[in-house]
Formats: sequence, C-alpha cells, structure tokens
Amino acid sequence: MELVKLLTSQLGVTEKQASGGAGLLLQMAKSKLGGNDYGKIAGAIPDVDKLISAAPKAGGIAGALGGLTSSLGGGAGKLGNLAALASGFKKLDLDPKLVNKFVPIILQFVQSKGGGNVKGILEKVLK
Repeated sequence: MELVKLLTSQLGVTEKQASGGAGLLLQMAKSKLGGNDYGKIAGAIPDVDKLISAAPKAGGIAGALGGLTSSLGGGAGKLGNLAALASGFKKLDLDPKLVNKFVPIILQFVQSKGGGNVKGILEKVLK
C-alpha cells in the first residue's frame, strides 16, 4: 500500500502502526462525512477499507469519552475525536502527538491522488 509506505518512510513507524494510524484517521473521516464526500476520498486512497480495518477498535474510557463528547455536539465533538484518536494511537504503541504528523502526509497523498477538492473535503474533518 502506497500510503503505508509513505508513512513508514517519513515517520519511521512500522507498517502495522502506519496502517492502523491512517485507518483511525480515515475511520473518523468516514463517520463525519456523507456517503458522497467519503466516496471521493475512498476513490483517492487504494485499499481504504483495509486501512480502516487495521485501526484498533475504540474502547475503554477514551472510547466512551469520545462517544459522549461527540453526542454533545459543537466543539466538544472535536475533543472526543482527539481522545479516541489518542487512545487508538496508544494501542498501536505510538505517541498520540504523532496524529499531527500523520494528517499532513495523508492530506498530501490524497491531493496527489484525488486533487485539491478531495483534499479539501478530508482536511475539513481532520483539522
């Protein structure tokens, strides 16, 4: 998978960590976007379903917190997403701060495959 190779080479993470981390971010995008917008992103990323299935399952306090805060709406939802991402990154033995390094690489990849419009759709949910 081209995106996984990009993440491993630029961030020095394992393939499992790269695919799981990318999967977490794409899973969040899928949950936030309508089918049409998500379809554009899925079309730009080969094997997107494999990446999402590589993401660790949310659970425990951070998963519950994510669900609770996103149900409150507004800015609280963003906190819930970050808590869920941090929990997922920890399950992959990654520093949660690496989320901020995964995002620009994934956005750059999506732009190269799907163009600026598709990158813009993804950027709205990842930033």
